[in-house]
Amino acid sequence: MKAVLGRTLNHFVLRLSATFGTTGSMQSQKAIRHHSFGKPEEVLVLETVPLLEPKAGEVRVRLLMAAINPSDRGMIGGSYGKLRELPAIAGREGVGVIDLLGAGVSGLSVGMHVRFSEKQGAWCEYACMPASEVFVVPRDVPVEQAAISFINPPTAYCLLKHVVDLEPGSWVVQNAGNSAVGLSVVQMAKAFGYKTISQVRRESLAAPLKAMGADHVVVEGSGWAKQVNDLTDGAPIRLALNSVGGDSAIDQIKALGEGGTQVTFGGMVGDLVRFPTRFLIFNDVRLVGFWWDQWSQSRGPEAVRSVMDAVYEMMREGGLRLPIERTYTFNEYSAALAHDSLPRLGKVLLRPS
Repeated sequence: MKAVLGRTLNHFVLRLSATFGTTGSMQSQKAIRHHSFGKPEEVLVLETVPLLEPKAGEVRVRLLMAAINPSDRGMIGGSYGKLRELPAIAGREGVGVIDLLGAGVSGLSVGMHVRFSEKQGAWCEYACMPASEVFVVPRDVPVEQAAISFINPPTAYCLLKHVVDLEPGSWVVQNAGNSAVGLSVVQMAKAFGYKTISQVRRESLAAPLKAMGADHVVVEGSGWAKQVNDLTDGAPIRLALNSVGGDSAIDQIKALGEGGTQVTFGGMVGDLVRFPTRFLIFNDVRLVGFWWDQWSQSRGPEAVRSVMDAVYEMMREGGLRLPIERTYTFNEYSAALAHDSLPRLGKVLLRPS
C-alpha cells in the first residue's frame, strides 16, 4: 500500500513540477492570438499563455515550424468554412516533436515528429492533444517540408487523383500556378505523366515553373484560352483547377474540352464568375468543388494516411520539393505577415523565438 501511495505521490509531483516548475509559479509559453475577427495585421497579438501538461491519454508537442496559409487569413478574418472560438490561437499547419507523454499513452514516444495541433492553433510553442489524434511524420522528411505538407500537397494529390480519372498524357490547366498547391500540382503531374498549363500573373514565374516540370506557363489576361489548341496540339483539357475565381476561372471554362471538369478549391480574388450557360450546354463541362478538410473527415484516417504516405514518398525521392521563401520567429510575426502578402514563389514560415 505504501509503495502504491509512493508511486502515486511521485507521479503527482512530476505532473505538478511540469506545470509549475521548481519556483511554484505556473510556466508559460508564447502564442500568436486574436480576440476578434479581422485583418491579421490588425487583430493578431503575441501573448503569454499558460503552458499545460498532458492529461491521461494525451501528449504534449513542442512546435518546430509552422506555415502561413491563405486559409489562415480566412480563419482570422472570420470567412473560412470553420472557425475557432475566441480568443483563438492562429495558424492551421505546423510540425512539432513530442516532448511529454501523459499517463497511459502507448505506441508513441518522446522525440517523434508529428503534426502540430490544428484544433488548438499552430502558432504557439506547445500544444496538448489526445494521443489518438496524433499524426506521426517520418523523421527523414525535412522539417521545413513537413511543416507545409498537411494542406497543400494532399490537396494537389486529391485534385489530380480523386476528381477525374486521368490517363497518362492528359492535359490539366490550373491558375495560381506559383502557389503551394500550384507548385505541388506541377511536380506531381509530371510524376504521374500528365501535362500542365499553369496560369500566373507575372512572366518572371515562367522559368522557375518550367524548371519544376510545367509544360506551359501563361500570363493571366493574355488571351491564352483562344490559343489553347496550339498549346495542347489539339488535345482536349480534361481538368481545370481553380483557386482564383473571376476572369481567370472563366478563361479555364472556355479552354476546357468537351465533358471537361473544373474544380474550385479557393477564391483568391473574390470576383463573381458569370454562369457559363453556353459551355454547360454545348461543351457539357462540369463545375464541382473540393475542400481537403471535408474530404479527409469524410474519408477517414486510413484514406488520409494513404494520401500522406504518397506525399512523403515523393518528398523523400525528391519529386516534390516546395520552395521556402523565408522563416521568421514569433517575435517577427508582423514582418512575416507583410512578407507573405508580397509577390513570391515560396512559403513563409514561423518558428518559436
